[in-house]
Amino acid sequence: MVLLENDAFLVELTRLFERSRISGSVVLTIKRFNGYNKPVPREGRPPLPTPTEYLCLVRAKLKSKKISTVIHSKDVNKFQQAYWNLLKSNINGLKKLKKIKSAKPKIH
Repeated sequence: MVLLENDAFLVELTRLFERSRISGSVVLTIKRFNGYNKPVPREGRPPLPTPTEYLCLVRAKLKSKKISTVIHSKDVNKFQQAYWNLLKSNINGLKKLKKIKSAKPKIH
């Protein structure tokens, strides 16, 4: 998985959305990230110190292409605005649902 800067991640995510129009779908995951790349130690070892600031890890996957980025708390609003604009421009490929007309009850 490739760890990118926030702006580079959004550019690459745009490319993934364009490729997904042909076939496939983009899977996005967002989760809290404590900054440690190694798993939590097992019992008997001293625990890792608690982080002072939690980060946000964003991952995107299309078939075998995987990208990710880490967002700091001070950059969350800027990233969310850019991410929302990207979603609005690329969400137009969704299928429209057919509305089912319900039968009106007959009153005599």
